[in-house]
Amino acid sequence: MLILASDDRPICRGDWHPRSSSRSVEARLVEADGQVAAVAEEGGAGLASAGFPDLDVSPRVGSIPRRIEFPDGSLFETTDNDAIDRFLLVNGRKRAGLVHGLERFHPRLLVFVIAGFLLSGLVYRYALPVLVEVAVAVTPPVVPRLMSVSTLETLDRTVLDETKLDEPKRRAISEGFARIAAQSARGASAYALNFREGGAIGPNAFALPDGTLIITDELVELVGDDTEMLVGVLAHEIGHVELEHSLRQIYRAAGMAGLIMLIAGDVGDSVEDLLVQGGGLVALSYSRAAETAADRHSVELMEKAGYDPAAIARFFEILEKKLGDTSGTNILSTHPGTPERKKAIVDYQATLRQTPD
Repeated sequence: MLILASDDRPICRGDWHPRSSSRSVEARLVEADGQVAAVAEEGGAGLASAGFPDLDVSPRVGSIPRRIEFPDGSLFETTDNDAIDRFLLVNGRKRAGLVHGLERFHPRLLVFVIAGFLLSGLVYRYALPVLVEVAVAVTPPVVPRLMSVSTLETLDRTVLDETKLDEPKRRAISEGFARIAAQSARGASAYALNFREGGAIGPNAFALPDGTLIITDELVELVGDDTEMLVGVLAHEIGHVELEHSLRQIYRAAGMAGLIMLIAGDVGDSVEDLLVQGGGLVALSYSRAAETAADRHSVELMEKAGYDPAAIARFFEILEKKLGDTSGTNILSTHPGTPERKKAIVDYQATLRQTPD
């Protein structure tokens, strides 16, 4: 057994681990008589030794401890990376390792970071839309049903309340809704209209993925006695369901969150929440095309049901007059501007009437 001699050259301190054992011994790595040895700090007993060419030295990666493996399978581990680098250099190994070299060479690391973001951009631009379409295609009917039930329960518990509309008003709207739903591709049985007091949501109508539609008392009060206009709004929401916009938006937001987490890694709960929610807002940019498609769907259904096809355009007039919504479309908006949507609806109605059946 090797005993530390006065002419042995110390390399560094660390811990020695026997093969296939969690036991550790405080030790020093030394060069002795042309051999590299792990020597116990207490007593100076030799624990393992080998010639330099027979050692397996792990590459340097940041401040991660280095591991020197001996032929017998035992390991010497140390955090003194600089000492190991000097030891390797003296023995003819000049490279500290590719990863550590990249860490030290910042311009090259910057190139890798930029490449990572470019790759993520390509995934977002090309791969994510394809994955979303595949997810929508393979989603069984029970999934949107469960999503909708859960969402409505949460809204009823936190925001919405029981409707205060009188029975004649609800019946008139429901009859118009049934008439328009009968003209849809899925048929009237695929849809269910629910009345709620909107609370913080205010005047609104929205559709859940399974065909559940909610219209708020505040929206009914906003439009007054123009039931046909409300039917046009509900036809718009039917368009969202038939074109599966809700599912696409959910999957797109989930994909964005996953992509952000892939880039950001473990950044802490607060930043992670901010990034994920920001990703959800970015995903809403898809709604600009979806809203336009749903507007057109409303015009088509209203035409088939014998209503004024441009009834929903009157709704946008109310938004302009009563709520002052005169915003136009810009690169940061998630929906087409109100004046622009109104004009597009009127133009599309004219196009339909010019097109022979």
